[in-house]
Amino acid sequence: MSRFYYRIFILLAVALLSVIDAAALSDRTPGIIKSSLMGLEYDVRAGLSIGGATPIPLPREIREIESFNPSVNLSIGGNVKKWFGKDKKWGVTVGVRLETKSMETGARVKNYGMEILGDGGERLKGNWTGHVKTKFRETMVTVPVSAAFNVSRRVALHAGPYVSFVTGKDFSGHVYDGYLRENNPTGNKVVFEDDNQATYDFSDDLRTFQAGLQAGVDWKAFRHLIVCGELSWGLNNIFKSDFKTITFNMYPVYVNIGFGYAF
Repeated sequence: MSRFYYRIFILLAVALLSVIDAAALSDRTPGIIKSSLMGLEYDVRAGLSIGGATPIPLPREIREIESFNPSVNLSIGGNVKKWFGKDKKWGVTVGVRLETKSMETGARVKNYGMEILGDGGERLKGNWTGHVKTKFRETMVTVPVSAAFNVSRRVALHAGPYVSFVTGKDFSGHVYDGYLRENNPTGNKVVFEDDNQATYDFSDDLRTFQAGLQAGVDWKAFRHLIVCGELSWGLNNIFKSDFKTITFNMYPVYVNIGFGYAF
């Protein structure tokens, strides 16, 4: 984890602790008390995610995963919960969060759909056999809507769909130590040996809108401090429907661990 990301996460933590400290001094304002009587709860939270964009299952084109770096994925956001009934067992949660999803991978592939940039800037499209390095990164605004269930006074479960609007995207990398068959698996052979490599960039082919499912658990460690964990699973391909270079779908799958403040 780079120092830059450490600093960002520390700033987020300090901001949340500042909110907690200020709230501790005033405890609960009349507005928060009134909301609580109406079955409404509010929280803010920050977390770190680990995961990646992956085909499910691994296609035959990917022969070996040689390296995987989940990178640093930060999230910060807030939720509003509405509980129903006197016992407040069931409820609905609506939230919004800013987050990143990223990874770096290396793989050995065969007949992998590819479009590379040649030394002269020309584009060569076909089937790649050899090694490939990929960098994937997205920043997004996500809106989750979940059903919530209070298991106990301290533990709550939630699950439901989410939608994301992607504000920044990158899917790029390079290929090396292999060859490209132009246009099809039996086309003209272009060989890359020794230190020769070629780059590719499919960033513009990533979707702007994504949707998926998430499920998680919240543990109220103290009166206001929440420790939370969540699994999110994308339901649609990260690439646009008209993108055909990579012949299999890829889905973002991430686990998020964080903490928050419940008002």
